[in-house]
Amino acid sequence: MVLKMKILLIEDDKELCELLRFQLEKEGHHVTISHDGRDGLDLFVQDAHDIVLLDRMLPTMNGLLVLKRARSSGLNTPVILITALGELYDRIEGLDCGADDYIVKPFAFEELLARIRSLGRRSQKYEDDSLLQFGDITYDNSLRILRGPKCELQLSAREGLLLEVFMRDAGKVIRRMVIFSRVWGVDAPVEEGNLDTYIHFLRKRLKYVGSSLNVTTVRGMGYLLEK
Repeated sequence: MVLKMKILLIEDDKELCELLRFQLEKEGHHVTISHDGRDGLDLFVQDAHDIVLLDRMLPTMNGLLVLKRARSSGLNTPVILITALGELYDRIEGLDCGADDYIVKPFAFEELLARIRSLGRRSQKYEDDSLLQFGDITYDNSLRILRGPKCELQLSAREGLLLEVFMRDAGKVIRRMVIFSRVWGVDAPVEEGNLDTYIHFLRKRLKYVGSSLNVTTVRGMGYLLEK
């Protein structure tokens, strides 16, 4: 099964960006573009993407610095460096800064696509699993059915997306910005109170099915689903 991913492309060559966007979207992927290092880092830290394609030479902030700052923030999103610098030292430097793969310009699109598929297969984040389990609940995201010790319940589309975000990172604190971008989308005009409302809904759903799990508020940081 072909994995459809959200891809962030940080590249200052606008013609190359449009070409890659066209080809990647033809494969079913969703592509967000930034032509600037600082703006690209802002999008990167939202953690709303499955893979980042990162040019090494960028205006305002070079790609290696973007990568270092993202990794120092604890972001593990897979990164493919795209660059014209193909010497051994350059490749080693890029990998040591936290890149997962490296491709040298000019490159064949089929090779880039193969590298994207390879990273997708390696990352647990992209597993094609419709049945999620944590603690005393199971969630079938294909049917949006939540099952607990007492009964089962069908969730709304938004509730289901929110629960899926928590279950895929169960036991970890998830920042509000990350939840917004994964559930509503990076550019969606969403009011702050919307998330609080859906967190309230989700707590009620967990209680309804008899679960002992709780969505805990971590002040100043975000939320986590814990036993």
